[in-house]
Amino acid sequence: MIALLLLLLTVQPQPPRPEATSLLGKPLVPAPIAADTRRTLEENLKKAEIEYGKNPDDPDATIWLGRRQAYLGRYREAIETYSEGIEKHPDDARLYRHRGHRYITVREFARAIADFTKAAELVAGKPDQVEPDGQPNARNIPTSTLQSNIYYHLGLAHYLSRDYAKAAEAYAKCMMVSKNPDMLVATTYWYYLTLARQRKTAEAMTLLEPISAGMDIIENASYYRLLRVFKGELTPESLLAPGSAGLDTVTTKYGLAAWHLAAGRKDAAMTLLREIVDGVPQQWPAFGYIAAEADLASKR
Repeated sequence: MIALLLLLLTVQPQPPRPEATSLLGKPLVPAPIAADTRRTLEENLKKAEIEYGKNPDDPDATIWLGRRQAYLGRYREAIETYSEGIEKHPDDARLYRHRGHRYITVREFARAIADFTKAAELVAGKPDQVEPDGQPNARNIPTSTLQSNIYYHLGLAHYLSRDYAKAAEAYAKCMMVSKNPDMLVATTYWYYLTLARQRKTAEAMTLLEPISAGMDIIENASYYRLLRVFKGELTPESLLAPGSAGLDTVTTKYGLAAWHLAAGRKDAAMTLLREIVDGVPQQWPAFGYIAAEADLASKR
């Protein structure tokens, strides 16, 4: 009987290993993935592993292996993959850009800032390049570039570290390489919040002047709607769909919470921040979720 119990214990599935610790001290494990989606992601990862096996010194193969690992919630593996790539290709800005992104995911902001700063140095004075999507949007049209992603995420890492002045510097540079409506909207959103949190209201409102009804937005609709709330064209209530718990909900609730904080409406902000962290824990890799943690942690 004892032997049987030991056997059963050994074959029981083990709980996922935490990938990170939240800014509020909770372990963060990969969220469940729907079976069909997981199957596709695992097939894509297998292809990336095969390609990397054939070409281990190819930086593109390294980048795609890391991206495919991260899409399955294996963020630490992705960081290790990028780190190995950086040892082989220390002058490839793309590797620092992708590793920095995953350092944000696992709440290691100082390391993220170091990576994005290095990436920015490496691309200085060079032509920008479109960055291919790993998870294409509905139109299969990439909307970001290497340089826009570097400065966008550098600004975000500073924002999450509550260094709003440095975040604003990064977003000012990001605006210069945000060449399409989607990147304009995404960069303006975080830049606006960065300035608003510094009580630079007039400067923040000036950023909203190019934002108008009817913009052709492919994938950043939540940011777009929030900017129209900040501009006074939409009401906050119109953005909150009852019962929704997806990524768009996290993005929307965080945007409204940060807007309330900037205006001194602390109670309204705290309610939304708690709804994010307590209500949708599976969305912990989302930028809005991480930002909610950062704001709640700062109020302790």
